[in-house]
Amino acid sequence: MNLFSDIAELIREFDVIQAFGFTILLTIFGGIGAFLIGVVIAVLRISPVPALRFFGTAYVNLVRNTPLTIVIFFCVFGLMLSMNWYLLPADADINWHNFAWACVGLAIYHASFVAEAIRSGVNTVPMGQAEAARAIGLSFFGSVREVIMPQALRGAIAPLGNTLIALTKNTTVVATVAAIEASNAMKLMIEFRPDLIFLSFFIIALGFVLLTLPVGIGFTRMSKKLTVAR
Repeated sequence: MNLFSDIAELIREFDVIQAFGFTILLTIFGGIGAFLIGVVIAVLRISPVPALRFFGTAYVNLVRNTPLTIVIFFCVFGLMLSMNWYLLPADADINWHNFAWACVGLAIYHASFVAEAIRSGVNTVPMGQAEAARAIGLSFFGSVREVIMPQALRGAIAPLGNTLIALTKNTTVVATVAAIEASNAMKLMIEFRPDLIFLSFFIIALGFVLLTLPVGIGFTRMSKKLTVAR
């Protein structure tokens, strides 16, 4: 009984449910942003225009090889605090400002992985289908929109799921800018309840397992169900 009472006390005292709520919101908004940016970058990567291909390749190589911590710090301390670029009203709580820019940083960083996942899906589309689309008069962007991308997304479901899981776990980096989320709650638990340090770790680890395991299972089933038969 003491174990369960200690768990309940930690969850209540340090607002663990609220912290994981912010983690889920970071995952949702960061994931949506990463997908939208990633689709654009993926299209640039396969564009027939050399300058656009160069930009897409440079984005992927630069962002993917930059630590996420630096991306988050640049967004919060560079764009928001130094350049006064606010995504929310200036009088909003600082935690919400950090949250908004953390979503942007997560989106920018993971968009490079989304782009590569989609490009791997593009590689599964037979070249003849793209040539046939051009032969009937579709432009490059028309053939991408109507023929290539629908099949590419179906082929990229599994790697996109892995990227979403990685994004969920990478929300812990947001603790460096003091935004309220799960890893920040664990930091507070360790600081103020060191007698329950292992239990604190167990609660946060279990929370992330409960968040990521259904995502992995769901995307695996979708991948098997929606795989294009060749």
